[in-house]
Amino acid sequence: MDNLQNVPPELETLRDFVRYSASRFNEGGLFFGHGTDNALDEAAALVLHTLRLPPDLPAAWWDSRLTASEQQAIMARVRRRIEERLPLPYLTHEAWFAGLPFYVDRRVLVPRSPLAEYIQRGFEPWLVGDDVRRVVDVGTGGGCIAIACAYAFPEAQVDAVDISRDALDVAAINIQRHHLEERVSLVPSDLLDGLPRENRYDLIISNPPYVDARDMSELAPEFRHEPRLGLEAGQDGLDLVRRLLARAGDFLTEEGILVVEVGNSAPALEAAYPTVPFLWLEFEHGGDGVFLLTADQLREHADALALPES
Repeated sequence: MDNLQNVPPELETLRDFVRYSASRFNEGGLFFGHGTDNALDEAAALVLHTLRLPPDLPAAWWDSRLTASEQQAIMARVRRRIEERLPLPYLTHEAWFAGLPFYVDRRVLVPRSPLAEYIQRGFEPWLVGDDVRRVVDVGTGGGCIAIACAYAFPEAQVDAVDISRDALDVAAINIQRHHLEERVSLVPSDLLDGLPRENRYDLIISNPPYVDARDMSELAPEFRHEPRLGLEAGQDGLDLVRRLLARAGDFLTEEGILVVEVGNSAPALEAAYPTVPFLWLEFEHGGDGVFLLTADQLREHADALALPES
């Protein structure tokens, strides 16, 4: 691999640096999964953010020549991306979710949930946008899902719940960034345990930790920079999902819904609850492992979903 301490003299334009960076990323065997899925898109995102340029840059700009300081700034980020295997959003402190920008750092997971697609649709036909008055995002992390829900349901108050105080501090930054202090409330809580018993929500949404023991042992280096608290969920990946299923029905309105992402732990969930009619959402833009249950279904199957007595 080239000596990344120095800028090759042949590189002059923005296009040159994107191509060069992509080649070095491929050469370095990096993993892409924190906003991009290939080396070229990752390189373009790194270069554009470093130069404070928009992602939809006009084509004519790609042949712009860079200053020496700009070149050095790009090379410094390329070097860290390769040597430290840091996810790009931890270098830029920015990630996008549901078409919205968010601040991120190593206190929270990088947002990448397919839930954005259904949030932007307003979860039709199960919900009617203007009728949604209360939403809770369980395991909010940096607040991305909660904030996206506040945009999708303009009449709703949103509770953003997390057990991690560090995560809630990042979520507070994003709530302020989007000027939603009056509509999105931060709640320190272990899942639903810290919420008032009288609270009722039209939508309980969650992207909880769901990585099982096997997948945790095989994580790419990029994922190991993320907080384990946001990933790890026991032998089968269902430690937190079981608790959520057992209590969610008590916090839903009569017409409310529960939507949870469980990713690769979906087969384990179906095996654990064979009588529960999980509706697995289908995505136009990629993604799987997200189920939906109505309040009626949760109450009808309450016995099957109950936690065993200890």
